[in-house]
Amino acid sequence: MRPLLPACILAACAALGCHPRAGVSGGSSTASRCDPAPATGDRQHDFDFEFGRWTAKLSRRLRPLTGSDEWVAYEGTSVVHPLWQGRANVGELDVTGSAGKIEGLTLRLYDPASRQWTVRFASSRDGELTPGLVGGFSDGRGEFLNHETLEGRPICVRFIFSEMTADTFRFEQAFSPDEGRTWEVNWVATFRRVVP
Repeated sequence: MRPLLPACILAACAALGCHPRAGVSGGSSTASRCDPAPATGDRQHDFDFEFGRWTAKLSRRLRPLTGSDEWVAYEGTSVVHPLWQGRANVGELDVTGSAGKIEGLTLRLYDPASRQWTVRFASSRDGELTPGLVGGFSDGRGEFLNHETLEGRPICVRFIFSEMTADTFRFEQAFSPDEGRTWEVNWVATFRRVVP
């Protein structure tokens, strides 16, 4: 999956090239279902729910958009730190599974002019930040989108944060080969807060 994984990533893939966004690069396109909705109101504290330490369980689809339904599972931790009075945050993901270890870093930055967040991910595998996904939260759900390429073909990438409570939340990443008409989920992570 390559998503940044929430910070918790998501999450990310490191050692074995399992970066949630491995093989995907930035791109651009005209307006589509892959463009974020305009934001209203002050949204700079939308990620406050995620600050702290979490246990992480995630599943990653091998070979997205190829028809493969082979998944691998990982478990570990995620820690999210606030910066700039909540207008930025950094998440660290450290998970291990049968396919290896994923060490990832999520960087989220709030733009007060657009009232939207940009989410980027980096893996210890290559140390490069992914192109930013832009979006925000509405009605208890966060959605972040961008245009990229996967093995030379244009795709849309979507992150969704959902099922948020004081102690749990869910993150998923999906790719679309058709400008957002259909989506294939390729990364699902659930998080449970670690009580100090």
